[in-house]
Amino acid sequence: MRVKLPHTIIEICRTLSEAGFQAFVVGGALRDALLGVTPHDWDITTDALPEEVEALFPETIPTGREFGTITVLYNGQPVEVTTMRQEGRYSDRRRPDTVAFTKDIKLDLKRRDFTVNAMAYNPITKQFADPFKGRLHLRLRRLVCVGDPKERFSEDPLRMLRLIRFQAVLGFKPAGKTVQAIKPELINAISAERIGQELAKMSLGGHLVPAFELFYSSGLLDEVIPELAACAGVSQGEQHIYDVLGHSVLAAQRIPPQLHLRWAALLHDIGKPKAKMENDGLNFNNHDKLGAEMAEAILQRLRFSNDLIKKVTHLIRFHMYPMGPHMTDKAVRHMIAKVGQEHIFDLIALRHADISAMYIDPVQAVRYLTELRNRVQEVLDAETALTVHDLAVNGHDLMTELGIGPCRIIGQLLEQLLELVIDDPSQNNRTALLAAARRLFDADHKP
Repeated sequence: MRVKLPHTIIEICRTLSEAGFQAFVVGGALRDALLGVTPHDWDITTDALPEEVEALFPETIPTGREFGTITVLYNGQPVEVTTMRQEGRYSDRRRPDTVAFTKDIKLDLKRRDFTVNAMAYNPITKQFADPFKGRLHLRLRRLVCVGDPKERFSEDPLRMLRLIRFQAVLGFKPAGKTVQAIKPELINAISAERIGQELAKMSLGGHLVPAFELFYSSGLLDEVIPELAACAGVSQGEQHIYDVLGHSVLAAQRIPPQLHLRWAALLHDIGKPKAKMENDGLNFNNHDKLGAEMAEAILQRLRFSNDLIKKVTHLIRFHMYPMGPHMTDKAVRHMIAKVGQEHIFDLIALRHADISAMYIDPVQAVRYLTELRNRVQEVLDAETALTVHDLAVNGHDLMTELGIGPCRIIGQLLEQLLELVIDDPSQNNRTALLAAARRLFDADHKP
């Protein structure tokens, strides 16, 4: 079996080989290449010491020299070249206390997490080093720890989340012994930032449903996002065949794989357990607003960016906004103005995922949302005013007309004029708006 490699990777390995060193392609890139997926980043391991790597290549960066990693810039492309190594204990549950360089590729592979990531390929000799049956497990689509899974998870508990991430991304099934070794309480030793980074990768996977089944059943979800774990077993009534957790995960799976969309879908009903009331039938009043607040707290805790948090919470806050393909133009304009042009199609995507994850005809859901998307596009194409910046007058115009200086009244008048124009786009001309502003101002400031 041969692996198709970029020219740059082959040439770096050739340079090392011709200098008398071993050179192997390793890690996730090799795994993906064997799966027929185009890798993004390639890693090379060698028995050359860091200073020997630096001497062989004119452009290098000492990325992690103390751990044997040198970034080689070859034709402008950065490639990490790491000296084969053995590792000591992981006192901080992240990095080894000691590193000892080795010339034995098997010892280097032994320190890795899962067998599908513990393979090496020499592009010069066309030979594999695969002491832990990684290629077999690739064919079987199994996730198996290298060596004792308890030791691997104890060294770095983030590997427990990586297991679930690989299940979500690759669609592989974890081995029984690997699953049994999960100790959810260990994850509390990991920083929130590292957990958030792992969850971000997991959430973009194409196999979220089975991955979240393990995430929940292993107890890890309760440690990482207890608010989401609390959604398990919460019934939603006759329109749903899933509880809130199952519905949320399925909605996330059915929305496009963009980070803010996946998290909006995953957390859109996070407020339901707290909002649930059964006085006059089952209802979840204000779960959208409550959910937006809870989602903000969750994403802040996991150290996600402010930009992502803003997008996710905005979508959750408006995910119950009444919408449909038979809305009038006026109603569509009001919806776009309320939600924001930059969010409207994301909100429709969230509504589509939400509806398709319920107990209804999915074909009907697709038709419903497609028609709605077309209606919104028609209104946008009409180029009517949807924000105060689209009005035919601005604040300076109003101050001149009314003879007043900058004050909050100007902002209030602009918002009132926008409402007027959304109701009747023909009013968006300077004469009509200045006359309307005068009427509104005079009505509120009678002597």
